[in-house]
Amino acid sequence: MATLATIFRRTDAMASADRVEPVRAESDPFRLRALPNDSVYFYSKRIDNSRVVRQADPAAAGECWSAVSAAAVLLMIGATIIAPNVASVLAGYKVEALKQEHQSLLDRKRDLDVREAALLSPERLNELAKAQQLASPSSSQIFHLDNPSLDGHFAKAEAPGAGALKHR
Repeated sequence: MATLATIFRRTDAMASADRVEPVRAESDPFRLRALPNDSVYFYSKRIDNSRVVRQADPAAAGECWSAVSAAAVLLMIGATIIAPNVASVLAGYKVEALKQEHQSLLDRKRDLDVREAALLSPERLNELAKAQQLASPSSSQIFHLDNPSLDGHFAKAEAPGAGALKHR
């Protein structure tokens, strides 16, 4: 089958047989191939806009204040949403602090109760009485309040100078 490519190949082969190929020099094996777009050069021109003045936009002045007012409204809405949560967290901290204070006061009360019990123990009171040379009261000095003969009337001290006990 004859195609155009085979015809060219044959004619090239015949022509190359007649002519002598020049000897090509060996290329450097360490030479790098060219980078893509290496031949493209981008030029950057400096632009001076120092003399350009922006034209005033009359519609832009109202937009600024509307943006500020919108931001203020959003801030107020956000604050009203967040405020209860912050207040509940702070109240929780206060409750925990009060619980700790209550526990410390209970511990202090317990310590004071133990000290009071030690100070009011009968053994200690007897030691104090002996140190101050106190004696037990005689039987005539003791009045029992649950005595049925008193009939609910108790001895009452009169004004100073009266000197005697009076029964009603």
